[in-house]
Amino acid sequence: YHRGFSVQSSSADFSSSDKKKYFDKVLIANRGEIACRIIRTCDKLGIKTVAVHSTADARAIHVQLADESICIGPPASLLSYLNADKVLEAAQTSGAQAIHPGYGFLSENSTFSRKVNDLGMKFIGPSASSIEAMGDKITSKIIAHKADVNTIPGYNESINSAEQAMDVANQIGYPVMIKATAGGGGKGMRICYSDEELREGFKLSMAEARNFFNDERVFVEKYIEHPHHIEIQLLAGKTPDGSQIDVLCFPERECSIQRRNQKVIEESPSCLLLPDTRREMVKQVKRLVNEVGYESAGTVEFLVDEKQNFYFLEMNTRLQVEHPVSEEITNVDLVELMLRVAAGKGVPTELLTAANSTYDGMLPHKGWAMEARIYAEDPLRGFLPSIGPLLQYQEPPSTVYDGSGPIKIRVDSGVTEGSEISVFYDPMISKLIAYSDNRDRVIEGLVQALDRYVIQGVQHNAPFVQSVIHKEDFRKGKTPTDFILTHYPMGFTGIELSKEEQLRLAVSMVLLSKKRRELLNQPPLPMDHPFVDDHLFQPSEFEESSDVSKSVTFDQYVKRRQQPHISTLIVRFGGLFGKQGIYEVAMDSKTGRSLVRSMQNPTDESCYTSELPDEIISKFNVETLKYHPSSPIAEIHFSDDKAMAIQFHGEDDTGVLRVQIHGALLEVIVMSPRECELSKWMREPAKMDTSNVLQSPMPGTLITVSVMEGQEVEIGQELCVVEAMKMQNILRSSKKGIISKVKVDVGASVKVNQIIMEFEAS
Repeated sequence: YHRGFSVQSSSADFSSSDKKKYFDKVLIANRGEIACRIIRTCDKLGIKTVAVHSTADARAIHVQLADESICIGPPASLLSYLNADKVLEAAQTSGAQAIHPGYGFLSENSTFSRKVNDLGMKFIGPSASSIEAMGDKITSKIIAHKADVNTIPGYNESINSAEQAMDVANQIGYPVMIKATAGGGGKGMRICYSDEELREGFKLSMAEARNFFNDERVFVEKYIEHPHHIEIQLLAGKTPDGSQIDVLCFPERECSIQRRNQKVIEESPSCLLLPDTRREMVKQVKRLVNEVGYESAGTVEFLVDEKQNFYFLEMNTRLQVEHPVSEEITNVDLVELMLRVAAGKGVPTELLTAANSTYDGMLPHKGWAMEARIYAEDPLRGFLPSIGPLLQYQEPPSTVYDGSGPIKIRVDSGVTEGSEISVFYDPMISKLIAYSDNRDRVIEGLVQALDRYVIQGVQHNAPFVQSVIHKEDFRKGKTPTDFILTHYPMGFTGIELSKEEQLRLAVSMVLLSKKRRELLNQPPLPMDHPFVDDHLFQPSEFEESSDVSKSVTFDQYVKRRQQPHISTLIVRFGGLFGKQGIYEVAMDSKTGRSLVRSMQNPTDESCYTSELPDEIISKFNVETLKYHPSSPIAEIHFSDDKAMAIQFHGEDDTGVLRVQIHGALLEVIVMSPRECELSKWMREPAKMDTSNVLQSPMPGTLITVSVMEGQEVEIGQELCVVEAMKMQNILRSSKKGIISKVKVDVGASVKVNQIIMEFEAS
């Protein structure tokens, strides 16, 4: 799906034709990356900015970037970023002419929007009546139906009890989805397949809706299985004479890679849509916008099945998190367009003309863009939130390269090294965007950018993103909303490197360890000098092969002629006692050429014999190595044009290096063959027994305790609820037993791995 391509260096400028700025000063009622994003556009347009912040965000990046900043309260969102009166007071004090709400917080609060306008300022977004109409999920479905927009079957009124929800579910049939009436961003949503799941989900959805939106109303609708989540970005504004509303539709965004209804990867365009489907979607979007009288940026979301049937899901009356992918493929600044419409300048005529000239009625696009949301959460522990300071933080370069040339990389973030990921706010660290001429190159760009994105101090989901974009179905564009459930039925368990990747890493670690020791003035590793046939290291032998398939047998490898400039080291993955892989690497110190073979477990004495006739020895030639201990990334380039970026995450006292490659986290130790042989006599330290305790899997607040001391519990029984970043997480018993002690009081804060309760010893 292409309409041509050219790399864009900057967005189209529509303000140059207007002699007067849209506004002199704008207050941004938000924080983090979106606040920084809005400030950048305002700076470009010469508009002064005012940041608001909680006490927890006093040193945040958005505060530093703004021209002015005002503290509006303590860390809790309800007392700061959701405190409309404090935000309005700050706007009046600063003399701001307009308020941009970003997304989340007050962005879809109609009362706030109305108050902004009543005070003589401009709310940079839709009218209060539009927010009320489309921000309420029930009302929006009724309006969509009236505008002849396809809608999902369901109960279009607020549900008051779990019993009523079950009645509705049994009428329309399971599965159903509980949704917060005022919700968005996957909050307050639960998919239910039975009465039992619905009863529990109803309680949790109401609690989340109350926490996130201060509105606990929920409703129930049919859950469409295996759909694609596709949305249309729009910009609407009155013509200068006010006679009509112009509607500009952008190319669709595919947002189907979701976890718990929260988007993880978004791209534009979609691999699924056919031109006629796209054309009909645009028609329905325009009918809906005119029915509402909507102005500003907004997004209409649809569920689309494999037969191209589509259903209205909701309308987001704000700037979307994933708006950068639309900006990249159209070369348009959506924040600037929001400012323009709010200032009464309308939608640019040249964009409308361009969109009207296409078959589908969308703004023409060039190339492909894809965005990955990077969250501070632990994918190996069920994506539980992770908080703390960013001890090391380094964003990838703005350009990476493949065999066809440059690939643009964009990072929208609001953090830097030392920033704190707080329990009070959303755990998003950044949005990583790649842009190029086709989807394959965009995926390659994301892979390279993720390899070079250093985040230490908190757990994060970048390895999970790497895993997703390496899946064959993802590469083919087969990405329904149940993609993650289908491909990770037991959850994410980490990344396994391919055999070739392990071989290349083994060679790289020998070179890197030697260089690291030299630069840090550490003693060199003791090496053995094996009997290796020197002809195996001759240039002609390496030049004949461009990949790992050019191999020699073990018999050839053990020719009895010693070469003093060829030495051997052992590389072990998993640390000193690891069983993830053990490799013997023979390295020519003169040329950098190497041979590598996989070994058996060193506890098996046959590992040290030469009776392995079927063993394969792989050849590699490292052309360049770029590394310094002051940098967290090493770059290795092989003679077959393949490259590796290895992240260093530290070294312990025993010489074990923690490294990351392609999202795989490994402990690696480089040893002499003698050290490896002696390691078989060492015993692995015993691990702590945690079978009789319940630990908090995340930092947060203990909201409820469902059991008492002395109570007998069953496997799977609810023990307590921990709230983290406004999300409520039920902790269940993993065993049958008796609770001997509850160690934490309700309302108390808990740390990750803190013991909440103990079981009687079994």
